[in-house]
Amino acid sequence: MTLDVHIVPALQDNYVYLFRDPGSDAVVVVDPGDAAPVERALAERGWKLTHILNTHHHVDHIEGDAPLVAKYGAKLIAPRGNRGEIPGADQYVDDLERVTIGTLQFQTIAVPGHTRGHVAFFSERGEAVFAGDTLFALGCGRMFEGTPPQFWDSLSRLRALPASTRVYCGHEYTLSNARFALHVDPDNAALVKRAAEFEALREAGKPTIPSTIGDERATNPFLRADDPELQRRTGTADAVACFAALRKQKDSF
Repeated sequence: MTLDVHIVPALQDNYVYLFRDPGSDAVVVVDPGDAAPVERALAERGWKLTHILNTHHHVDHIEGDAPLVAKYGAKLIAPRGNRGEIPGADQYVDDLERVTIGTLQFQTIAVPGHTRGHVAFFSERGEAVFAGDTLFALGCGRMFEGTPPQFWDSLSRLRALPASTRVYCGHEYTLSNARFALHVDPDNAALVKRAAEFEALREAGKPTIPSTIGDERATNPFLRADDPELQRRTGTADAVACFAALRKQKDSF
């Protein structure tokens, strides 16, 4: 059963994700940085929110938590590592814990790097991973709190998910990510093709999300830091050093 995920644009370039468990009355929102667009999306569908999933503590991912809990009585599920920054959650989760919502099952994957407590929520049956700001289409998040070895390990764990897994990330950053990816990996034919497709989507006012793990393996330079050609281009000799060099370049690109 593939999850039917609704993309709810919020704030300047955030994406909030909304879906319903067809086997129960459970309705889930992921990373509500703003309550208002979520409330509108729920009203349009006649749904009542039952659960909120937070991937990490940044305000543009959690600002809508409190008003949504107050209005709907939704259960809040947040990373245990962010207990101090996301107080009052009904459930705190850590690496490889199972989250059950109605008939849906999610595995929590610890993916520190962007933040120390960051988690992703993976549904194997639903063929979807909610990656927050760890993995973007053709990119990854800024390394605010983690270290290069942590971040590379996190990306490697996500890269190992099934190729058909759809990647739902926190922001519409794809065009800027594509420009950087083409800068560091210009001879990647799959990347050139994807970048053109993304340009067309944005020109049509459509989101570039979701991506898939298979596409990211082939075209995202941050998932390919163990590629000898990218290591040659960055003057590095191993995956962690190559990732760190790529992340540093992207920070000022």
